[in-house]
Amino acid sequence: MSSPDLAEKFPASSRARTTRKPKRRWLRTLLWTLCVLVVVVLLGASIGVLRLRSAAKAALPQLDGQIQLSGLSGPVTVLRDAHGVPHISAATPDDLFMAQGYVTAQDRLWQLDLLRRNANGELAEILGFVGKPVIQHDRAQRVFGIRRTAERIYANLSPADRRRLDDYARGVNAFIDQHQDSLPPEFSLLFYKPKPWRGEDSVSIGLMMVETLDTHWLTKLSRERISADLHHAKLESDLYPVGSWRDRPPTGIQVDLSQPRPAPAPGSDDDDDDRTQASVKGYSSTAKAKEYLPAGSARLKPCPGTSCPDPSSLPGGLSRQVLESQGDAQAGEDLRELRAAIGLPDCQGCVAGSNNWVISGKHTASGKPLLSNDMHLGLTVPNVWYMADLSAPGFHAAGVTLPGMPFVIAGHNEHVAWGFTALMGDVQDLYAEKLDGKGNYEAQDGSWKRLTVDHEVIKVRGREDLVLDVESTDHGPLLNPVLTRTEQPLALKWTLYDTTLNVLPLFEIDTASNWNEFSAAMAQWAWPTQSVVYADDQGHIAYHAVGRVPIRPAGLAGVPIQDRRHEWQGYVPFDTMPNSVDPPSGFLATANSRVTTDKSPNPISLEWIDPYRVERIYKSLQGREGLKPADMLAVQTDIYSEVDQELAHRFAYAIDHTPGTDGRLRMAADLMRSWDGQLSTDSAAASIVTQARHAFWPLILEPKLGKDFEEYEWAESDFAEEEIIMHGSSDWLPGNYKNWDALLTEAVRKGIEKGRAPADVSQWRYGSWHVVDLEHPLAQMAPVVGGVAGTGPQPLSGDTVTVKQVGRAFGPSQRFTMDWSNVDGSTEDIVLGESGNPLSQFFRDQWADYYGGTTFPLPFTMGAVAAQTRHTLQLVP
Repeated sequence: MSSPDLAEKFPASSRARTTRKPKRRWLRTLLWTLCVLVVVVLLGASIGVLRLRSAAKAALPQLDGQIQLSGLSGPVTVLRDAHGVPHISAATPDDLFMAQGYVTAQDRLWQLDLLRRNANGELAEILGFVGKPVIQHDRAQRVFGIRRTAERIYANLSPADRRRLDDYARGVNAFIDQHQDSLPPEFSLLFYKPKPWRGEDSVSIGLMMVETLDTHWLTKLSRERISADLHHAKLESDLYPVGSWRDRPPTGIQVDLSQPRPAPAPGSDDDDDDRTQASVKGYSSTAKAKEYLPAGSARLKPCPGTSCPDPSSLPGGLSRQVLESQGDAQAGEDLRELRAAIGLPDCQGCVAGSNNWVISGKHTASGKPLLSNDMHLGLTVPNVWYMADLSAPGFHAAGVTLPGMPFVIAGHNEHVAWGFTALMGDVQDLYAEKLDGKGNYEAQDGSWKRLTVDHEVIKVRGREDLVLDVESTDHGPLLNPVLTRTEQPLALKWTLYDTTLNVLPLFEIDTASNWNEFSAAMAQWAWPTQSVVYADDQGHIAYHAVGRVPIRPAGLAGVPIQDRRHEWQGYVPFDTMPNSVDPPSGFLATANSRVTTDKSPNPISLEWIDPYRVERIYKSLQGREGLKPADMLAVQTDIYSEVDQELAHRFAYAIDHTPGTDGRLRMAADLMRSWDGQLSTDSAAASIVTQARHAFWPLILEPKLGKDFEEYEWAESDFAEEEIIMHGSSDWLPGNYKNWDALLTEAVRKGIEKGRAPADVSQWRYGSWHVVDLEHPLAQMAPVVGGVAGTGPQPLSGDTVTVKQVGRAFGPSQRFTMDWSNVDGSTEDIVLGESGNPLSQFFRDQWADYYGGTTFPLPFTMGAVAAQTRHTLQLVP
């Protein structure tokens, strides 16, 4: 057929349709395939959600009726109050601690297993290779030897203490055995089941808290790097202050806060030379100690040189950083990454600490003592603490417990109450070791000894096991497997590794009935180092620093040790640690800042936390009469910052005196100069000054340190910033700025830009970007879990220097006030709730009180508990 004939038979339009038909079929097939895939994915997701929901519902605990529990010697009663807090009564202590293990597992079993794995370095076994930090975390915990140390401590405990830990373990295991088909949904999501609980696991979890509160070696390593870059003793001294003129040591001496104090006098270059020789490279000496230490609450002179002389630095779960993939190239090389990997607070200024104070009856409305405590830690889902009231013959204590451990950690019994804050005691040193490359190291006496080697196998889900050999000298384990930027062998010496320290005096603390018994128990406390406040039903109040702090005749070392002179010689005696009993002032408070004075005979630390919280507590409460529990809560939730207000005025002054500023900066200056210092969520000035302070550090550090400026960490960095800004030393002024006013104006400008402030800065609400956002540990792996179990971003008032010390996932982990005039009116609350199950009525029921700054009583006496009882469960043999 000819072409014309074809053209006549098949018109152009028909030919075109014929040509397009295959294309249309292909598109139609593709669209149908995509639709089917979407349906399958949605169906799979729906089935997964329903499966998780079904598992969560099945895992809800039995709260009423009767449960048979093999191993009990008699019945145990578990009364749950309106917030699900268990009030457990047993006929014997053995039954009590077994029941405590069982009931805690009812609410928090997956958290127990996660905490155990977190401490022992066994996360990769269930999480797989989801990111380098998981492997880095497990490797670090194996190098630190947490599991091996826990096993040693457990083996050397008294038979009575081992029995109590074993009782608790029997309770956890009884719950696991009974609920193999109804375990918490996280086990279903990760397709595994928990191993049996052991007494050693409880010790491991306790040691993880020690690691959180007493880790200083990371700061010493970063300081060495900063010092090498700076090569300037005076500037290093500015970055690393030791104590401050704002300190309020808990001596109990009345201080007249209405009297002006002398202005801080910056050390001059002329008089630095002889002083810095005594503190080269972060080593402290007692040679000129009295010249720089505070007498009572007097002002401390600024410290010359690299460090002040001093004669006297789990989380409850898995941090989100552990679950985030950071890439392979630089994993573990950045100290900030390592801090996050091992679960230390990673936000700027977030240092695990706390507030506590005690007021004698002469200042209270009731005439009886008041004691308050809020412990600051990483905030997790569920909370790090679990509230409980435990009762058996000879034992009755209530407060917060640590999931995985028996006893009450902080709270009260029938006669005494107590609260903790981190002492910041320096219990770790890094030693530069010499190796011969043949498995030997040079010992202190100059001889060569064989390295001790522990073989560790890290199981990684979906991959081959990782084999790790942990090498140790007499000082401790070599940390190089987790320090890829450090070639020199560094060994960690830590009080945790002292084989003579094997006491956990929690039972003795819980059962103490007076100060003599309580202090005798505390004298046995080894770790973590703590500041303890105390009040009893007889009207006595007290403070004592506790924990084993090494005696270092050659001085404290703020950097790795390169010589043989800095060896430990025993521990600071308990009686010579800072303490005060029934002081004349009737008021004692601590908030992690300096607790030593010029009369303190032994060093404790070079690294204290900023003094602003304790200073604010004293200013808020000292000199007031007729105090009530409501006044305590008002201070715990206080969001005024004197230093932020002071720096706001300085920034405003700088803008006023810098030519060529635009209208936006001038408006910022007006907002800051009229600001009341309250870091409220609706404040624009709070946004401006906070972001300006964040922007300030890179402006002065990067020109001197390069990229290493990001490694700068110091617990008193906020005070260092205040002093540097207010003194305005020419040594810190970068060459491209005419004066300090120009530099500070630029800090405000950059803060506004980087903070993405609106065009009208007066509308820049602090709470629009400063938020609290609590995530379930598996939120990164399973977003549906995060959507159900997390809080989502919520506007957050306060900051890291307010009494309400907070960060995005950091802050008060509980709030407690003991009122000895009304034991049942004493209050306690935690962050979310008692349960770890999102479907439980007790999963989030405390969040409104915690977030809103309110609280509620924790009933204690038999009648008050009965009146609050909502559920009754009998555990029977």
